[in-house]
Amino acid sequence: MRRTTLLRTAVSAALLVSAAAVGLPQATADDAPVTARAAHAPASPALVEAMRRDLGLTEEQATARIADETAARGVERAARRVAGSSYGGSWFDARSGRIVVALTEAASRGAVEATGARVTLVEHSQRQLDAVKARVDALDAPAGVASWRVDPKASSVVVDVVSAHEADNDVRAFVSRARAFGPVTVRKTGQAPTTFAAGTVGGDPYYTGNVRCSIGFSVYGGFITAGHCGRPSAGVSGWDRSYIGNFQGSSFPDNDYAWVNVGSGWWTVPVVLGWGTVSDQLVRGSAEAPIGASICRSGSTSHWHCGNVLAKNETVNYSQGAVHQMTKTSVCAEPGDSGGSFISGDQAQGVTSGGWGNCGSGGETWYQPVNEILNRYGLRLHTA
Repeated sequence: MRRTTLLRTAVSAALLVSAAAVGLPQATADDAPVTARAAHAPASPALVEAMRRDLGLTEEQATARIADETAARGVERAARRVAGSSYGGSWFDARSGRIVVALTEAASRGAVEATGARVTLVEHSQRQLDAVKARVDALDAPAGVASWRVDPKASSVVVDVVSAHEADNDVRAFVSRARAFGPVTVRKTGQAPTTFAAGTVGGDPYYTGNVRCSIGFSVYGGFITAGHCGRPSAGVSGWDRSYIGNFQGSSFPDNDYAWVNVGSGWWTVPVVLGWGTVSDQLVRGSAEAPIGASICRSGSTSHWHCGNVLAKNETVNYSQGAVHQMTKTSVCAEPGDSGGSFISGDQAQGVTSGGWGNCGSGGETWYQPVNEILNRYGLRLHTA
């Protein structure tokens, strides 16, 4: 199975709906601090049910994990500030329910632990690893190289090479050049990236020509989605083929994000759809989940599925070109899920880009982080 962008999919939560389509009242802006509201918001039954199904947790375990991850987001921010230049990355440890922070210097250990984080010592700082990855990003990657990323647990830049092509001369040359830049670890994978588009099918989609994708998250004035779903100025129609708006900005490859304006009787609501499988999920903010945290995805093809955050700042080598700063997850997805929402608790995380596998046999999926998209286009997330 090859890694793909999921061009036929993914209605996410923040769905843009019309009054005629769903009959929801228009949501209004709430100026209360999002972080404070999120900290006290109860776990959604929809999210708990999906975590029970996909992560094998009991209701009590799922609820406790959501609470731990909410607290961990704040601890991670504080610990990173305290660690300073010795910060080597961080991840959520599900067993202890705490953030683990990697440090290159033991001198700052006490101060970091005082924030509530666990500490482990590593050889390389996040800044050093990011610099190595940036140099790898500048290389021309052959098709036999699937992706590469900074791995804080390994304190290295990890390059995934397709097993069937590991002996290819161009792959070996790429790896050799990458290793010359600094700490690089090579791992094998059975999948290679590709992209595909699909024709129009049923569900709650939006359409650009004969391509179907799905809404990611509502922003004031429109919604965000995947960049490979449409080019700037392309017209967009809704599930009923009525006109919604146009792509106002789009980037793919290099990035995989876009935004669409909304009008003609359509409006935005801060909701991730459950598609009848689970109840709908409100979106209350966009605090970034750490590596190791649980995360769920909503899509019009495969509906609700959950997994864990596996890696951040990963470069994925699609056939159209590399896409940077992606987050990798263990959540499955299928054709038609492109552009849809990734959410952790009630916090928006990103829009579905691509992956490999399916929701019958499993797989992995990447998303473009939501805050990067908001910052790029100067958009404001629509929250409950």
